[in-house]
Amino acid sequence: MRIDAFTHFMPARFYETLVASGAGDIGKRMRSIPAIYDLDHRRRMVESFPDYGQILSYPMPPVETLATSPEQLEDYCKIINDGLAEICGKYPKQFPGWVAQTSPAIKDAGVRETERALKNGALGIQIYTNIVGRPLDEPAFEPLFAAMNRNGKPIWLHPARGANVPDYLSEKKSKYEIWWAFGWSYETAAAMARLVFSKTMDKYPNLKIIVHHFGGIVPMLEGRIGPGWDVLGQRTSDEDYGALLRSLKKRPLDYFKHSFYADTATFTAAPAMRAGFEFFDRDKIVFASDCPFDPEGGTMYIRETLRILDELKLPTAEREAIDRGTLEKLVGRKIGG
Repeated sequence: MRIDAFTHFMPARFYETLVASGAGDIGKRMRSIPAIYDLDHRRRMVESFPDYGQILSYPMPPVETLATSPEQLEDYCKIINDGLAEICGKYPKQFPGWVAQTSPAIKDAGVRETERALKNGALGIQIYTNIVGRPLDEPAFEPLFAAMNRNGKPIWLHPARGANVPDYLSEKKSKYEIWWAFGWSYETAAAMARLVFSKTMDKYPNLKIIVHHFGGIVPMLEGRIGPGWDVLGQRTSDEDYGALLRSLKKRPLDYFKHSFYADTATFTAAPAMRAGFEFFDRDKIVFASDCPFDPEGGTMYIRETLRILDELKLPTAEREAIDRGTLEKLVGRKIGG
């Protein structure tokens, strides 16, 4: 079975919460796709592909943007997680696993809900590349990374950026959905960089982080990440980044290439797929489609991702690892039939 590692669904009870919130922009997008909330519709979609199953995770908007308190935020995560667990328990053939939603903004940095969800069968957790504008390397969020380093389960890292983040200082919002089309890919790269240069990856070497969309802009910027950051500090006069560079355990490029996992969700773009395969270690790539966020409501991304992977003509063992083997190693157990 091919296991689609990064797909999104919203349990019915939480979908009602989203609708009641009136969330705009990305919330509008969620409400326009039946496969994100209609379980029967989604099951039929999955069943249309032979020998195929999906790992479910919550989509957008980030739960932090909907909750008004840390307590409500934890409650929202529980509703999502219990809903996903129930779906996967009822329909294990179509949905052989789920990813728990938690948040570093919960008072205990999300550790309690993480542990509860993992005991309830979650394969790992999902967090966003920023927490309502706060970077992941804030000290308050560190307990969650420490917990994931201890338990060895993976983190699914999803980009988050809204129209409220302008593209130019002279403006108050991002226009033309640039915040999504380009901004999310930047967000992924920026979050990875903060985890590297804050030494989070050094301090917690057992962290397993799956970056969405094949790492966004990272593969195409190997020259900047490599030779460019080999001289970190030469463009900065008010901080000693040279000392930081010397204190890292590895070359910056080595963290990006070898310390992160990445998925194959490239929105039907074959060049992006090839760039991802050129950049990341082959044993750190997992199959994912980002279903159901395509113009056809979900099937296009699945179909085209599989087509591009087929055209790469990967060795059989390598393809089997990408289709399910690497994910099973990540989570520490067999997934599906």
